[in-house]
Amino acid sequence: QVQLVESGGGLVQAGGSLRLSCEASGRTFSSTSMGWFRQAPGKEREFVAAIKWNTGDIRYSDSVKGRFTISRDNGKNTVYLQMNSLKPEDTAVYYCAASSRAGILSMHIRNVYDYWGRGTQVTVSS
Repeated sequence: QVQLVESGGGLVQAGGSLRLSCEASGRTFSSTSMGWFRQAPGKEREFVAAIKWNTGDIRYSDSVKGRFTISRDNGKNTVYLQMNSLKPEDTAVYYCAASSRAGILSMHIRNVYDYWGRGTQVTVSS
């Protein structure tokens, strides 16, 4: 089992920044991919960004590319999501997820992730 705990959400004005953290514990693998997804009210959960622990391969959704940066600290088993130039449409609950199966071509697919955190709310006011 893998446990994931997100932190860092909050309320910010448009144009501001937030940094989310996701600490992983339990049975993690060097080939694990860590992803960030988000879900706004009334919408489906969507991919935001992902990174592989061992290779550092990264993928972003088009909607956040150039504004968000995903990174990892292997020693702390923690993945970060630095969010800059935030927009009201970024408002959502942000979830961290882990997968031992996801590769660079599939790390944007929700169903390949086996473990999920409880989420952290991000609200961007206009």
